[in-house]
Amino acid sequence: MKKLAAATALILLAACGDTPLRFDLPATEVAQRIPVSVGSVEVMDVSLPLYADQEVIYYEDETGALVSNEALLWADDPQRSFTEGLAFSLAAQTRATVAAEPWPFFDRPDVRVDVRVSRALPGRDGVFRLAGQYFVGSVQGETRERARRFSLSAPYQTLSAGSIASAKSRLIDELATLIARDGL
Repeated sequence: MKKLAAATALILLAACGDTPLRFDLPATEVAQRIPVSVGSVEVMDVSLPLYADQEVIYYEDETGALVSNEALLWADDPQRSFTEGLAFSLAAQTRATVAAEPWPFFDRPDVRVDVRVSRALPGRDGVFRLAGQYFVGSVQGETRERARRFSLSAPYQTLSAGSIASAKSRLIDELATLIARDGL
């Protein structure tokens, strides 16, 4: 418990200063290509819990409360970066044409992916948890529709807001893998 309080204090001390620190989601490497049965995918804006949709980075403290620091910020709008990250990862992992909404092409996509996140939290135990549900809906009525729940986790270093960003990026890639394998 003392170690976690010290870690939280270090994150807060590192952020003290006049200029806020901004953290972007780092790119990850694609390890595999997943065959899918659709040619095009539109990723709808991802729905995030209120705390995960804020510019400030929230994390769980030793009491279980969600806390933030005005000096620790995401580099981009959280909904936009999650949505774009998911679209980029799906495009990299599959041969489908993938874009975040609004769909930029004349022909409509084969399917739309709608992700609703119920939990996106760096926990006090050094584990980032991402949970929710995704829906794959046919735009043209030619594929069957799917709804699946997901619960993913990745470790992060409690001393590093950059590590929180890396864990979030890995989880977005894992979610893309699940959607490609089970939904597309």
